[in-house]
Amino acid sequence: MWFRSWLTRLRRIGQTSEGASWSKYFVSQADTNMAKREPVSLAMNTRVMFVCMGNICRSPMAEGVFRHLVRQAGLDEVVKVSSAGTHAFHAGEAPDKRAQSVAAKRGYDITDLRASKVREKDFDEFDMILAMDWDNLAALQQMVPKKYHHKLQLLMRFATEHETATIADPYYGNAQGFEQALDYIEDACNGLLEVAKRRATQVAAA
Repeated sequence: MWFRSWLTRLRRIGQTSEGASWSKYFVSQADTNMAKREPVSLAMNTRVMFVCMGNICRSPMAEGVFRHLVRQAGLDEVVKVSSAGTHAFHAGEAPDKRAQSVAAKRGYDITDLRASKVREKDFDEFDMILAMDWDNLAALQQMVPKKYHHKLQLLMRFATEHETATIADPYYGNAQGFEQALDYIEDACNGLLEVAKRRATQVAAA
């Protein structure tokens, strides 16, 4: 089909008066260069914030896992990832050493992250604000402006292999608690990635 159409176009060109310019039938190099300089992204962006209590255990591990998955999927340009706590107990601190160790064993580097508290503007800037447990979710519900209430969810809603609704805080436990928390986080983040992929293929509203 395309070949026949191409032949028809060539015949029409051949029928033009002698000396006519051929340049009008083809895209110029200048046009091509301009297109390269001015790419237009139509993909729908996804901005995700993970939230736990102090932002030193569960939520930074979730940020590290999801950041890794997003990078592997080549979605860095359209997916923004962050994390925060409902309280400022550990503001400015690095993730718990146990969280860093467990994450590192599975290939996630979270050493660059620093704890912060959820800010009012986060409810506007992020599309999905995902809590680790019911207490975190309840705290967020007390903070969020009514018009952004729909953005709040539990992270484990996206899990496909584990049936638990929440991720328990491992802070007062041992390394095994961090391992289990990371198991749940990986499961949920893989499900969340599929959502981000679908959104990335949707054309943003003009």
